[in-house]
Amino acid sequence: MDADLGNYRKSYEKGELLLDSVPENPIELFRDWFIEVDTHFNVGETNAMTISTVGIDGYPKSRVVLLKKYTHEGFIFYTNYDSEKGKAIEENPNVCLSFFWHAAERQIIIKGKAERISENLSDGYFESRPRGSQLGALVSNQSEVVANRQELENKLQVLESEFKGKPIERPKNWGGFIIKPVELEFWQGRPNRLHDRIRYQLQDDFNWKMERLAP
Repeated sequence: MDADLGNYRKSYEKGELLLDSVPENPIELFRDWFIEVDTHFNVGETNAMTISTVGIDGYPKSRVVLLKKYTHEGFIFYTNYDSEKGKAIEENPNVCLSFFWHAAERQIIIKGKAERISENLSDGYFESRPRGSQLGALVSNQSEVVANRQELENKLQVLESEFKGKPIERPKNWGGFIIKPVELEFWQGRPNRLHDRIRYQLQDDFNWKMERLAP
């Protein structure tokens, strides 16, 4: 089956990104863009991001996860450490995050190194999750093959009964990763495909080098 998408066209005209108007710290620009998109554009889950890893089989793989916190140190999300992505990160911590906010015609691409956050931080976030999500973390041996949906539903019922009226502790194989960035690229769509691209690269003195890239 063939599908020619050559006639899919869009002119990007919602903003601009100029080198002389951006902050020296890229996390500040990330914050500004995130707040603006979250406040003024209907994009659904503003914190949805794609994380790309290199698997233990040598292939890159991308999937969407949810950003749960960002600081000047980096970007935090949570997962099962025994999942495919968790194992890939342990093997090769070099990862890439990307945000695409189509309504604002913006992208952010982040290269960085992933590492586990402290157990007490993972505990704190796990305790804040809805009870159903806590149980879900116990139910799912993430990325493992299951016979059918009913197998998961049955396990959930057993755990609901087992933990009825009891607190649920965080599984030790579930927790957060922080991605500490070494490069961030901000992309703003512009007319005639002459998009604005500003790249920040972390230097040895921990300052950020800013450059404009050709679209």
